[in-house]
Amino acid sequence: MYQTRDVMTVTLVVIDGTRPDALSAVHCPNLQRLRAEGASTLAAASVTPSITLPCHMSMFHSVPPARHGIITNDWMPMARPLPGLIEQAHAAGRRCGFIYNWEPLRNLSVPERLAFSYFRDVSYEMNGDQVIAEEAVRYIAGDRPDFVFVYLGTVDVAGHAYGWMSPEYLAQLERVDGALGTVLNALSSDDTVLVISDHGGHDRTHGTEMPEDMTIPWFIAGPGIRRGYEIAAPVSLLDVAPTLAQLLDVAPHPDWEGRFIEEAYA
Repeated sequence: MYQTRDVMTVTLVVIDGTRPDALSAVHCPNLQRLRAEGASTLAAASVTPSITLPCHMSMFHSVPPARHGIITNDWMPMARPLPGLIEQAHAAGRRCGFIYNWEPLRNLSVPERLAFSYFRDVSYEMNGDQVIAEEAVRYIAGDRPDFVFVYLGTVDVAGHAYGWMSPEYLAQLERVDGALGTVLNALSSDDTVLVISDHGGHDRTHGTEMPEDMTIPWFIAGPGIRRGYEIAAPVSLLDVAPTLAQLLDVAPHPDWEGRFIEEAYA
């Protein structure tokens, strides 16, 4: 995080399908850099079912799938609508952008709440996450948003194709660490970044309550964040929206069930 800009940006990067135990088996200097520069845990919890769209709905709405009702990768309107992070941020005047390579994520917020949205169907291409990272750099540098969500989907694709923890899966994680570095180098010392996964995986699948599916990494770095600190308290996907809301000076919705991870702060 080297450049200087006059507007702070809060960035959420999700590397889909990343198991935390994979990080000890690969060379990922950018993820290791985040651990050294910020607060982290390798034992954060996903939600059940540990599937991409339900996980992301829980991330952005701070309730489990049993509440928001999305239990597969097929989206449907919530029976009991609940404002998520983007709705709360928009109401507070924050400018938010999404940059992603898996199209169902377009339904994470209601229409007309995003200032910018970029989708490109490249998650099945080996360098597809680099495409997304480069677009994120252009957006952050040009528009200076308050919040940007960057979704990198190719590690999950490698898991399904070759198996979690396979040589091909691990090689793709190393490749995507480079894409993460592209994003990090676009941020300034005044910016905060949260890098997580949505779920892990086993064999060629995920979605169960197995630890391999449910355990995820959670790294945060930025002004005021403890450096090289291991978070001791439990952390889950439900804590993402409240934590980001705090960083954006946005009121969390009273029905959100997660919490701001205050322990990460010095």
